[in-house]
Amino acid sequence: MDIRRLVPTDALAFQALRLAGLQRHPEAFGSSYEEEKDWPLERVREWLTARPDAGVFGAFENERLVGVLGLGRQTRRNFSHVGFLWGMYVQADAMGRGIGRALVDAALALARSQPGLRHITLQVNAENRAAIALYRSFGFVEIGREPDAMRVGNGFCDDIRMYLPISTH
Repeated sequence: MDIRRLVPTDALAFQALRLAGLQRHPEAFGSSYEEEKDWPLERVREWLTARPDAGVFGAFENERLVGVLGLGRQTRRNFSHVGFLWGMYVQADAMGRGIGRALVDAALALARSQPGLRHITLQVNAENRAAIALYRSFGFVEIGREPDAMRVGNGFCDDIRMYLPISTH
């Protein structure tokens, strides 16, 4: 398994994996397949343009992209000390091999290297026990639960918000 930051030339593979995730697990994403299916590849390339303090990490097995996780950072000055994880997805046939753990490890390593970044947040579907357990194993703690946070089809899902301090400076 190879974990690295994605670059614009990975846009086609990233878009295909993300769309598969949006279709298979709509309850796990704030976006939807319908919203992203017609995005031009150029828009996806822009999303993958690396910034020093943010980016999308990919897990590759035999050069095939099988998992992704984004690290973002708030851009407004008063919130620039906050980073966030987003868009975690690992293909079903690649689960159970530590890919999610490796992706979180890589994202947190980048986050910890950033001056002024004090903590990382994330939102996760309250029913996703495996993801919650993974995040807890890194030290994330639950700081809130939003009932009916997201509409999926005709139903609603609760979200749990989690927090991890990474710096005391």
